[in-house]
Amino acid sequence: MKQVVQNYKSGELALLDVPVPACKPGGVLVRSQYSLISTGTEMMKVSEAGMSLLGKARSRPDQVAKVMQSVATNGLAATYRKVSGKLDSYTPLGYSLCGVVEQVGEGIDDVVVGDLVACAGNEHALHSELNWVPKNLYAKVPAGLSPRQAAFATVGAIAMQGVRRGEPQLGDLTLVIGLGLIGQLVVQLLVANGARVVGVDPDAQRCELARELGALACGHPASGEIDQAVAELSGGHGVDQVYLAAGGASNDPVELAARLARDRGRVVDIGKISLNLPWNAYYEKELDVRFSRSYGPGRYDPAYELAGRDYPIGYVRWTERRNLECFLDLAARGRLDVTPLISHTADFARAVETYRALNEGELKAVAVLFRYPDAPPAEDESVVSAVPAAAAVETRPNPLRDLRIGFIGAGNYASSMILPHLAGDERVLLTDVVTTSALSGANAKRKFGFVSASTDVAALLEDDQLSTVFVVTRHSSHAELTRRALLAGKAVFVEKPLALSEKELRGVVDAVAESGNNRLQVGFNRRFAPLLVEAKNQFGPRVGPASVRYLVNAGRLDANSWYNQADSEGSRFVGEGGHFIDTVSWFLGSDPVSVYATGTPGNHDLQVLLRYADGSTAAISYLTSGSTSFPKETLEVLADGKVLKFDDFVRASVYGPKRWTSSRLPKARDKGQRAELDAFITALKTGVAMPISLDSLVSTTLATLAVHRSLETGAPVRLER
Repeated sequence: MKQVVQNYKSGELALLDVPVPACKPGGVLVRSQYSLISTGTEMMKVSEAGMSLLGKARSRPDQVAKVMQSVATNGLAATYRKVSGKLDSYTPLGYSLCGVVEQVGEGIDDVVVGDLVACAGNEHALHSELNWVPKNLYAKVPAGLSPRQAAFATVGAIAMQGVRRGEPQLGDLTLVIGLGLIGQLVVQLLVANGARVVGVDPDAQRCELARELGALACGHPASGEIDQAVAELSGGHGVDQVYLAAGGASNDPVELAARLARDRGRVVDIGKISLNLPWNAYYEKELDVRFSRSYGPGRYDPAYELAGRDYPIGYVRWTERRNLECFLDLAARGRLDVTPLISHTADFARAVETYRALNEGELKAVAVLFRYPDAPPAEDESVVSAVPAAAAVETRPNPLRDLRIGFIGAGNYASSMILPHLAGDERVLLTDVVTTSALSGANAKRKFGFVSASTDVAALLEDDQLSTVFVVTRHSSHAELTRRALLAGKAVFVEKPLALSEKELRGVVDAVAESGNNRLQVGFNRRFAPLLVEAKNQFGPRVGPASVRYLVNAGRLDANSWYNQADSEGSRFVGEGGHFIDTVSWFLGSDPVSVYATGTPGNHDLQVLLRYADGSTAAISYLTSGSTSFPKETLEVLADGKVLKFDDFVRASVYGPKRWTSSRLPKARDKGQRAELDAFITALKTGVAMPISLDSLVSTTLATLAVHRSLETGAPVRLER
């Protein structure tokens, strides 16, 4: 199928061939009929992609801050690979469409195949022939409403949420600053609500359109006529609410809002705009500044948007989905008319040229629709068709190699830390990549040379020509995918953790026993880090028991990180702690026999004590409350009159009869991924034992899981296979 994408690094726009998305439980597969270009939000994204790197940085200071934090934590080289990989990837465009339900996922009973639905979301309502849309991000289109009108539902919900935040009452005088697509919809919603509307925009045609849609007066912000109209209509008091629907870096809109608002009036920010509030003006009038968050309550909440958990109507009257339904109802009853906003309709095959025409100013429009094959045309639509269709982007497969590898998952970690090493390895052929997002698979195929991309896990596992599977998905799927791949006779590399429970771990072990296939590797890469390997060699053999201290300055997570979804994805330590337990066990040459853990209630801070059969002990401090300027990992080993000190994959020293210090700082923090993959591929090619034994993988996983059992019981947990 075809999808409109953009490379944020180069600015390239393309109509890309991507896999058909799977119809997952909790949602529906929708075949698009019309999708809407947001001439504000989307064109801002298109414009940003054409900037220089410095220009991009200036436009997104929030992302620059994240990059600098990543440099401090992971080093310059790793951060550069990660950022370059993200920039040099195709990203989707679009977030508002109407289409026909083609397939219904498990758990969906409110629509059937053939129903017309309006869809929302910048990950689910894309400019694409097919989209998978979760339950709370679609709404059934009322009878009599055309699909091209229903395609406005998402932007309609954005405008509606902004109006709700302003709380207009009958007879209120309102000011709408910015008369683009959202502003025009806000005007209509306010008029339908019984408010009087004044509009502001430097474009005379948009002002005229707003007057046709019910605004009492409209004009250029610098003309003076708006000040006069507000004075006359309000009796000199000013407007009750101001709706900021403009965009850009100018501070003029917020200054105009302060000048024309009445005492204790409300200012609602709907668009992305500079908000350098003039303190005196806002203070003296005690203005109430409010923000409107996209389509309404539920936005950015994965439990609502992805898991389908609705908010009780008694507590949250208007959610994202209820706003969508309300807008569709108003449009179907003729209370809103989006037809005057449609400047052009373009065949989907000419999507790239349409974007370019908009970006370069050749096509001036309030709203532009893409019409998909077989969509019903409207008699009055103007179709852009002057430019030939863009060619789909193609990827040439790599020449045939020996080891055929398939990937399940191709997210940030796989794309920055695993695939770059494999793509340059002449011993392997990257054949298949399966991802939840069709575009993620297409990106991986283009960048790393996969032969094919799809969303079908079962087909990948059933491929008899495929010898090896990498599982690089979210934690909750690791054990089951590993079990299925082992039973299918594949060698498996699975990122940590191997399992989230002892039951899941038992399933993996049983699969090994049932299939006789023990070709399994877990992504415990630190034991392969060159500097740590050298430091262990310099420390030398050990006679007596050792004492180990491992400080992990893990840092805090972003509030919206999926690592916080402990109910479904396991705790943060279960997800990451195996790294540190494996590193200690590798250094000591044995697996732990007991685990004791204490923790601080309410956060992720843990103190873990491991005991080994020879009397060695290891204390792992896994802490999230430290400074980000301090190294992430420091390791100390004391035994036989010697001390090893290892500082965050940058420097290492051994103190003892013979002093050793790593000679120079490495160019990058090499945490062992390349060496780990080389060892895995070598084992598969030569038939030697896997780099880490199955017993060790199981013991490390059991120890990681035992940490939370110890926290619950307050007692040590003895480890038994």
